[in-house]
Amino acid sequence: MQRIRLFRTTMALGVACLILWMPSISLGWGAGGHMMVAKIAFDRLSPHAKTEVAKLLAIKVKVKLADGTQPKLSAKSKANVAAATAKSKDFVNAAHWLDDLRSAKELYDKKNPQNFGPLHFVDTAFSDDGTALPTLPTPNIITELNRDVDILKTSSDDNARAQALRFIIHFVGDVHQPLHCATRVSSANPQGDRGGNLVLIKGVGPKNLHSYWDGGLSTFPPEGPNFSPPSLAKVAAAAKKAVAANPDTDPGLNLNDPTNFQSWADESFKLAKDVAYKGIKSGSTPSTAYRTNGAKVASQRVAWGGYRLAALLNSIWP
Repeated sequence: MQRIRLFRTTMALGVACLILWMPSISLGWGAGGHMMVAKIAFDRLSPHAKTEVAKLLAIKVKVKLADGTQPKLSAKSKANVAAATAKSKDFVNAAHWLDDLRSAKELYDKKNPQNFGPLHFVDTAFSDDGTALPTLPTPNIITELNRDVDILKTSSDDNARAQALRFIIHFVGDVHQPLHCATRVSSANPQGDRGGNLVLIKGVGPKNLHSYWDGGLSTFPPEGPNFSPPSLAKVAAAAKKAVAANPDTDPGLNLNDPTNFQSWADESFKLAKDVAYKGIKSGSTPSTAYRTNGAKVASQRVAWGGYRLAALLNSIWP
């Protein structure tokens, strides 16, 4: 009996240590980055778009899955969804609504094939060591953005349109984060490193590469206690700085084609390979040059995400 108890205790400690060791899985730009994208976009919306956006954001969304059904939520999760919606009625704060819904665990339960997790990224695989590449899973952020735009344009269901708008605000930001569009495959990680979530790094604060990029390599306004979003004033200042450094005159923006989500993901994939993963192995410390160059890229991606989000919504509501 004593041996059984000792075995159980050892196993429990082992599981606890494993949980503590595992890197957290991030889902997108942090709240600061998402809010910067939204602030840049909101300042460029047409009067018509601002009016329509305000109407939809005022709706208390009844969250639904892709098949149109409402998920079965616990009382606690329902309260968490209501709280997340109540504090995100303005365009900029709506940008982090989808991440706030993580507190409603059923919506991100991997056992549910319609959970929201896979919608945040499109992990196009590449390998440096010749490991065979896995197939690209669907649904993903590209299929979801196309679906949400179609809902916003054609649906007569205001609840569905309100949810689609919130998804679009968030996912346009996500698709511009390089590590939301790539996963590095290797013999150690034959299914990929989850967009850098499994790449541990040292000396920069965040413990994994994905989280580091989510915060703009520690240059975006940080979240406050208990993951509270940064202030609108700090977001506005950071957004202004990103716009000044990345004017909308670059022909690569192609603002006349505001629903070409695949091309945005392709840009992010290339930047992931050429910049985000460049010279980084698990356990390494990013160099000063890496941090400087990465921060410039993150700033550009946030600015471009804002410009394109505005162009997309203005095309729907000119």
